[in-house]
Amino acid sequence: MWQALIAPILNIAKQWLNNKAQVSQATHEAKLKKIQTDADWDATQANNAGTSWKDEWFTIVLSVPMIGAFVPSFVPYIQEGFRVLETMPDYYKAFLGAAVAASFGLKTLATWGNK
Repeated sequence: MWQALIAPILNIAKQWLNNKAQVSQATHEAKLKKIQTDADWDATQANNAGTSWKDEWFTIVLSVPMIGAFVPSFVPYIQEGFRVLETMPDYYKAFLGAAVAASFGLKTLATWGNK
């Protein structure tokens, strides 16, 4: 009699543990796939950087205001330029940030403007 009552409960517990193990395995496999995808993206970016001028271009463009800040006659133009950039739409700033981040291979920086 007890066996007839315990068997269904044990079957339910066994099924629950199997389901939990499957979910855990699927989660693990998804994490591994993301790691592999990220590694592939990083390798592609590193490979493309060898033949691209994007990072050099952005380095120069981003350095101009910093260098100009030390030239007194340039300071008003630099300040006005940044005031104008503040009025740009958020989507433009986000796209620009994503382009710079991708150029330097900084995936996490690509979403910085969206926070």
